Order: sequence, then C-alpha cells, then structure tokens
Amino acid sequence: MSSLFPPWPLLVAFLLASLLLAVTPGPGVVYVVTRSLAQGRRVGLTSVAGVAAGNLGNALAASIGLAALFAVSALAFTVVKYVGALYLVYLGIRALRAPQTAQSTVVPGPAPATRVFRDGFIVALFNPKTAIFFAAFLPQFLTAGAAPMVQSVALGCLFVAIAAMTDSAYALAAGTVAAALARARGVRVLGRYFTAGAFIGLGVFTAIAGSRSGK
Repeated sequence: MSSLFPPWPLLVAFLLASLLLAVTPGPGVVYVVTRSLAQGRRVGLTSVAGVAAGNLGNALAASIGLAALFAVSALAFTVVKYVGALYLVYLGIRALRAPQTAQSTVVPGPAPATRVFRDGFIVALFNPKTAIFFAAFLPQFLTAGAAPMVQSVALGCLFVAIAAMTDSAYALAAGTVAAALARARGVRVLGRYFTAGAFIGLGVFTAIAGSRSGK
C-alpha cells in the first residue's frame, strides 16, 4: 500500500483535488449527460464505462511518457485533438440522420451498448489534454522510495475510479430527467436536435478551445 500511494496527508489532498476536478464538466461529462438524457440511465452508465476506459488509457499513456510527446510535439497534439473533435461531430451527424421511431424518447432508437461504450472510449481517449493533465497532476503526489511509474499508474487508476463515480452520479441524475422528458409532448421531435447539437457543439469547442496548456 505504502509503495503505491503517498502518505495519508498527501493522499487525502490527492483525493480532494481529484474529486474537485472530476466534478468539473468536460467532454466526457457532456457525453455522459447527453447519452443519459437521450436514452436513460442504463445507456448513461454504459457511456460512463467507456469514458472511464478512455481516461484510463490516457493515465497509462501519461505514465509511459506519451504525454511528454504531446507536450513537445505540436503536430502530434493537433492530430489527436482534431481526430477527437471530428469524431464528436460525426456522432452529432449520426444522431441527426438516424430514423425517428415511435419508441424513442429523446433520440431515435436505442444504440447498442457496445457502440455507446466505444463512443465514450474514443471521446475520452482522443482528448490529448487529458494525458497532459495526468502528466502534470500526478507527479505532484509522487513520493521517493517507490517506482514513479508504479505510483503514477496507481494514482491514475484511483483518479479514474473517482471520475467514474462522479460521472455515474451525472448519468443517474440526467437519466431521471430523461424519464420525465419522455412523457412530455414534442420531446421526441426535438430530442435529436438537442443530441446532435450537443455533440457537434462539443466537437467544435474541442477543436477551437485552448492550446496545449490547460485541461
């Protein structure tokens, strides 16, 4: 235990900082909330699992040094950033073009769980700012006497677990709202535009927001 995590005072500081950062909305939270509003809590929780897997991939990438590549290579950062942004826009266009069904609530037809998971994974993984965030944030809590990579992976997994719990809270809350929206007239018609607009808007924002600095 002591070789994986810092002493308790530093660990408590890490947990509090992680919780504060995890509840701050970002691309992953927007994806989870949009899916939950669109298709309910079960789909929302599936999207949480996908986002968590993508975040874990970024944590591991930071631990083995890929984040350092993003930090020094503008081309690598830009390529990954725009791939992620284009995928978000693609999700919006797909939601807009999908056929409306009488059984749908906010968006047309239920998406398969594997596709929801995959989409969440890609949205989170192709956000290079997350890998850079892990590379900048985790070292602040590493201690001497243990392998830095082992500590970094352990803390990264802990952060991902905390983020998954807060994302699940978002999913459950949004899924509850979705159940109420499903009973409202006109929601099915407007739902696809809400979902498409959320994904496309997030993709555009991801493409134009910030540079290599910041989360």
